Amino acid sequence: MKSSPQQHGAVDDGAGPGERAESPVQHQAVPHQSVPRPGARWGAAAGIAAAAGGLAAGELLAGFASPSLSPLTAVGGAVIDAVPPGVKDWAITLFGTADKAALLAGMGLAIAALAALAGVLELRRRWAGAFVMGIFGLAGLAAVLTRAQATPLAPMLPVLAAAAAVVLLRFLVRRLQSWEGSAPGKAGPGGTAGSRRGFLQALAATSAASALGGVLAGFWRGAAIAATEARARITLPPPASAAPPIPADAEAGVPGTPPLVTPNPGFYRIDTALAVPTVNPETWVLKVTGMVAREVQLSFADLLGKPLVERHMTIACVSNGVGGDLIGNARWLGWPVRELLALAVPHQGADMVLSRSADGWTAGTPLEALTDDGRDALLAVGMNGEPLPLEHGFPVRLVVPGLYGYVSATKWVTELKVTRFADDAGYWTPRGWSARGPIKTSSRIDVPRSGRPVSAGTVLLAGVAWAQHTGIQKVELRVNRGPWREAELAPGISIDTWYQWKLAVSLVPGQYEVQVRATDLSGVAQDETERPPAPDGATGFHTVRVDVKS
Repeated sequence: MKSSPQQHGAVDDGAGPGERAESPVQHQAVPHQSVPRPGARWGAAAGIAAAAGGLAAGELLAGFASPSLSPLTAVGGAVIDAVPPGVKDWAITLFGTADKAALLAGMGLAIAALAALAGVLELRRRWAGAFVMGIFGLAGLAAVLTRAQATPLAPMLPVLAAAAAVVLLRFLVRRLQSWEGSAPGKAGPGGTAGSRRGFLQALAATSAASALGGVLAGFWRGAAIAATEARARITLPPPASAAPPIPADAEAGVPGTPPLVTPNPGFYRIDTALAVPTVNPETWVLKVTGMVAREVQLSFADLLGKPLVERHMTIACVSNGVGGDLIGNARWLGWPVRELLALAVPHQGADMVLSRSADGWTAGTPLEALTDDGRDALLAVGMNGEPLPLEHGFPVRLVVPGLYGYVSATKWVTELKVTRFADDAGYWTPRGWSARGPIKTSSRIDVPRSGRPVSAGTVLLAGVAWAQHTGIQKVELRVNRGPWREAELAPGISIDTWYQWKLAVSLVPGQYEVQVRATDLSGVAQDETERPPAPDGATGFHTVRVDVKS
């Protein structure tokens, strides 16, 4: 069987008889490394890296030029102010004290999405993405101008951050376009492989520099460092009136219940400050203004020189849902606010004090609660035997028993304006919350945790109850909506603190619903009606499901 010339790879070159045909030459494509061409995803990556670089630059510069306010915290503060109250309540309910971390994460995702869009736009049309970055800068500038902590240099920071982002975006997009326009198959520096390598190296370098800048910005906050050092140098004076001793049996002694006095690191923190305001105690001044016979100014040294009193007080956030943990008990050291207001002599007709924080936040407190001789409302400088932690209001905050924090517990306080409810309102009142905020009687089951199995037999139930500035008379529990049984109530430290309780019940294997209610010292029982925290505090019986195993 003959094979065809094609099977041997031969070609007919037209050579005649007697002429030797030249060896055939095969013409095949020269293989080259396949390098993927860039697309929109790399433009998006360039945009994100550029925005991260600009953001890191702004935060790093803020450490030097505006330690108390950066572009990111300014925008975050503006977002907190603009978010509807219902969304805030949802965030606190869902995230608790991690609400600020959740906000930062959400802001990061939003910035990344817009930055990715900017990168894609810049790749397709010159300066289109830069325009988006410019909008970032304008938004940051607008936010900075609304913040009480803005310094003369603060408005420059978002502008410089946006400029840095634009420069980085143009740099990265030019590298990306070089890759996109390079000739395929060329292995040299000008070919696809070289251009791709150059872009990826630039992207990696920008990302690494942004990450490093972010880390440095996180560590370097000149004012925060100074405030921390100043706090470490403070020695609190002994109180002129020490806290009454804690009764020996005030602790119920049930494992799993919270400590009677909440340690500072575990004390809840709910406020609108995305970054902790940093206040130098050496320059701190508290002003008493408004409807007073004479305005008063008080320095930190003046305050430490006053006859300070020490009291245990439980404070709670109005956002605390039934059974929630946004509540804590601490030993506070401070000067009674009534003594300061007595120096200023409030005018007749005044009924409210508008306290202002260093970051501009305000609270409207009934004047009577601050001037009541039987209520130890304090300008607090100490918490559990040490100067206030920065996040809890250092150097000075307000602590007022019997009122939710949103109308009383102003941290980093700088001004007390004597006024009227008819003329002024605190931060939360225009956002739908009630003006006065008295704390509601409440109780909580801490042991056992809802849904956690326990062994049949004697089951120990325990928890806390509170009715600050009124006190608790009794705590009762019922199982599966049966009769109420009175629990063993530990003596409270004072009527301004929570009380611990416990009750042993005998349960056979099965599923149980356990509810708790408290009655205050005036004989008024806790409200059973289920209501959300807004507008003046949650009500209802805390209910847990107990799974008893044999």
